Amino acid sequence: MKNKIKLSEGLKKYTMIIVLLVVVILFTVNTGGKMLLPQNVNNLIAQNAYVFILATGMLFCILTGGNIDLSVGSLVCFIGAVGGTMMITFGINPYLTLLAMAIIGILAGAWQGFWIAYVRIPPFIVTLAGMLMFRGLSNVVLQGMTLSPIPDPFLSLFNSYVPDIFGMEGFNLTCFLIGVIACLVFIVLELLSRRRRQQKGYHVDPLFGTIVKLSLISLVILAFMYKLAKYKGIPNALIWVTVIIGIYSYISSKTTTGRYFYAVGGNEKATRLSGIDTNKVYFLAYLNMGLLAAVAGMVTVARLNSANPTAGNNYEMDAIGACFIGGASAYGGTGTVPGVIVGATLMGVLNLGMSIMGVDQNLQKVVKGAVLMAAVIFDVVSKRKSFIAKQ
Repeated sequence: MKNKIKLSEGLKKYTMIIVLLVVVILFTVNTGGKMLLPQNVNNLIAQNAYVFILATGMLFCILTGGNIDLSVGSLVCFIGAVGGTMMITFGINPYLTLLAMAIIGILAGAWQGFWIAYVRIPPFIVTLAGMLMFRGLSNVVLQGMTLSPIPDPFLSLFNSYVPDIFGMEGFNLTCFLIGVIACLVFIVLELLSRRRRQQKGYHVDPLFGTIVKLSLISLVILAFMYKLAKYKGIPNALIWVTVIIGIYSYISSKTTTGRYFYAVGGNEKATRLSGIDTNKVYFLAYLNMGLLAAVAGMVTVARLNSANPTAGNNYEMDAIGACFIGGASAYGGTGTVPGVIVGATLMGVLNLGMSIMGVDQNLQKVVKGAVLMAAVIFDVVSKRKSFIAKQ
């Protein structure tokens, strides 16, 4: 019986990775190989950076008990509208504008976090109200108009590329070497982590399986960096995404505060009785979501080179979908940042692949909704089977 449970958990762990690979292959075949062109691989990051950023923050909300934030798309639009107005209409320094946008995001997150954490209004209601309020405020600030172009210093922070120090034509060697170094660092850290777990007597995967996993992940990273090197190199948006993912992956897996989110989602009453301030955990989740919405707003404004009242539409759905597809539980307490990366990548592949194929926007929503529904059904059914097996 225990072997069956372990097998089920192992299948769950890799199911979405397998699904991602299948989806990539299907789109590659149906687009005649266009999906894997260097420019489209670059677009996967440039056009979907907001998914990675917002999904990382959304994970912490979901961990607290399956809660979500419906306001992030509208908040992205509102923060972008304020930033665009400051830079274009009032001529305020772009770097000062960045600071102002971050503060607005934090204040918006704190506003919603207060009502959720300390007044105990359901997150669905608070963030639904926020979705309507921030979208309305965006139109008030922009007066229904689009502001452009965005100043170059602002664009250079998000839309430019890491230059090749070797100056090669047609291939950014710096980009590829960074990929090689990243693989080596990843392998060393994973092996050291495995060794520490062994020394403490924890269960570890077989060495052969670990080597295969590290080899496959390294191969994917190198292939990805090779494609980027064939275009313009590493986009700055990828650096922002990598830094955010690295920071929050560390927080969720290596810090006491990070474990509090899992504890609250697992059993809030027991967590509170153990002396943990659960109200503070809820507050931090939505405060953090506001900050990351601000970063996503910066990225979006830079990518569009404008601030417009329709920006951020359905961003919240992509972020929520990425979390659930990546393994976050609809009941809270379960989910990882690496899982969110897989989910966000799958959402990005769906967005890019269907766009290349010219699929109607309405049909795209149907496909993404079906994928999200399938992921949640898989989570619920697998948890039910695991519970029955343990009885």
